[in-house]
Amino acid sequence: MKLNTILCTILASISAIAYAKNHSYQLIEVVTLSRHSVRAPLSSPSSELGQVTNFDWIKWSAPKSELTLRGGILETEMGQYFRKWLDHEGLFKEAYCPNRDEINIYANSMQRTIATANYFAAAFKPVCGLKIYHRFKPNTMDPVFFPRLTKVTPAFTKLAHQQINQLAGYQHVDELTKSLEPSFNTLEKILDLTNSPICKKRKICQLNDFHTNIILKNNDEPRLTGTLQLGTKIADALILQYLEDPNDETAIFGKKLTFTQIQNISKIKDTYGDILFSTPIIAVNVANPLLIYMRDELLAQNRKFTYLVGHDSNLTSVMSALEIIPPKLTQAIETRTPIGSKLLFEKYVDKKSGEMFLKLQIMYQSTPQIRHLIPLDLNHPPIIEDLTFKGLTKNAAGLYKFKDVIMRFNQAITKYETIQ
Repeated sequence: MKLNTILCTILASISAIAYAKNHSYQLIEVVTLSRHSVRAPLSSPSSELGQVTNFDWIKWSAPKSELTLRGGILETEMGQYFRKWLDHEGLFKEAYCPNRDEINIYANSMQRTIATANYFAAAFKPVCGLKIYHRFKPNTMDPVFFPRLTKVTPAFTKLAHQQINQLAGYQHVDELTKSLEPSFNTLEKILDLTNSPICKKRKICQLNDFHTNIILKNNDEPRLTGTLQLGTKIADALILQYLEDPNDETAIFGKKLTFTQIQNISKIKDTYGDILFSTPIIAVNVANPLLIYMRDELLAQNRKFTYLVGHDSNLTSVMSALEIIPPKLTQAIETRTPIGSKLLFEKYVDKKSGEMFLKLQIMYQSTPQIRHLIPLDLNHPPIIEDLTFKGLTKNAAGLYKFKDVIMRFNQAITKYETIQ
């Protein structure tokens, strides 16, 4: 880093500290949108996942798609950290049990999200018997969290295809898929795909179908086909296995990969998620119910803490709909919305002027913290990074005007209402 850059960074930090001292900010509410913690793969080893390699997948501590034991431990650590953090910030007094108006823990009705919320709540307020809220029987998608399209018309489909084809500066989504060829090649070598059952029985011996078909149907999630779809299924399972198994000798079927190589494998599934859920017109479509819910929580008069547990698709679509600049996280394998990550909307009041502000951050456990179950506390926190709203201005303390953020929510909600 150049000396001028270092000096500018130091001066900016000093300026922010001085500004904050002159403005007495008090944290008065936090709305958190969390991705569930570590789960077993969505497909069982006896399915197509078991056909792509002759290597044995690890023995998971939970059935397919469900939260693993490690996931429960990790979310317990997060709950403990939130308790210490919010007590330290004065949002709650130590050992205080909040009432129903002050706290809302609401999960999608899938096992992995319900379980994540339960582990968090038990650690967050361990003597308060907090109740978590989910609306349907387990393994049912709640419409608030279900990233489905509810307005699919010829005009919407045309615009969605145009935006997808221009994603990441490429002329067509097939070019974007082709750009992942090095990651697909790495995946083939790890799996020994040419000697796998899927190669011998179905002649799928290479991940080289770069034609990506986009499927947009009303009342369903957006979907893709081709190598990107199959590669995502495999990469998802492999990344989860690496996080679940701390033994480097077995986590990647005995292969020794650098952290960057593992990130490049995850890039397959990250790109899949970006195409489906960060495309602007798709994002405002699938995220609309959650945006309304989150805005109402931020405006709720007596609410102090909201904890919403959903999926990576929820975080991705909400960030895109609100025009939050996508992060490039360096201490996680998944560089956009890591497993267990939390999108934080922190509401502050300036006690001198009474004006309200908002800080936007993302919190996640680093890969070593996940793999080695490193305890969290105020001296050893998870990774917390500031995020930026495109087109909105932060003050010297790094805070946005609260009314500007609410206006951004309203704009995203209105975009859905005006879909032709």
